[in-house]
Amino acid sequence: MRLWTLHPRYLDTSGLVACWREALLAQQVLAGKTKGYRYHPQLRRFRRTDDPVSAIRLYLRALLQEADRRAFRFDPSRIGTPIIFIPPLPTTTGQLEFERNHLLGKLEKRSPALAAELKKQMRLIPHPLFFVRQGDVEAWEKIPADSPY
Repeated sequence: MRLWTLHPRYLDTSGLVACWREALLAQQVLAGKTKGYRYHPQLRRFRRTDDPVSAIRLYLRALLQEADRRAFRFDPSRIGTPIIFIPPLPTTTGQLEFERNHLLGKLEKRSPALAAELKKQMRLIPHPLFFVRQGDVEAWEKIPADSPY
């Protein structure tokens, strides 16, 4: 499961569709409707909120907006209405940089032109649910042993 902290504008078609599907799964997990993925580390940041289901629904809404911008047809009925307002969640500069490198590895294989554009980005924008502060990669992130992080 990869719920990108990066803004969905950076994702290629495959990445956006995969993120949509995985966030829909996360919505089910956070609502207690599955047995699997209940302890997935990426869900910790949503569980720290007053209402994790509302938080993931806000996350999904931003994916839906990006899909609409690209004239994709994601089904908005798959997202429930957030029950409460969730203030932006913190993330770190280290997390965004880690995700940039992770995404670049994928884009270099699938969408080299998008990879080249991402490499030019000096300052990355987070997903609208997040605000950025200085810091290392998030503690919940699973970092491969061969990673420089």
